[in-house]
Amino acid sequence: QVQLAESGGGLVQVGGSLRLSCAASGFRFSNYPMSWYRQTPGKERELVAVIGSFGGVTQYADSVKGRFTISRDNAKNMVYLQMNSLKIEDTGVYYCHARVPVTYWGQGTQVTVSS
Repeated sequence: QVQLAESGGGLVQVGGSLRLSCAASGFRFSNYPMSWYRQTPGKERELVAVIGSFGGVTQYADSVKGRFTISRDNAKNMVYLQMNSLKIEDTGVYYCHARVPVTYWGQGTQVTVSS
């Protein structure tokens, strides 16, 4: 069965960095785009970044452009989110997402940015 497992969240100060990882299994990983979403307090879950199946195409939410970088390693069935220059408003639960074609979510990893 499809499984997505996020890791790498934590507590970081404003301006700091974190790297999130998502381990995927149960499907042909290299065939599908992968995404990161986040749910911040009081808001709906939002798309943060998406990467094409071979990594050549990436898209970002305006709020994270220039600060976050999504990448993938198809040999390891992994997708990453490098987050730099973190802001208070980046605090939330970050989810790995795949549509293969049914939508799957990981359990989420908490990111807390403090001043």
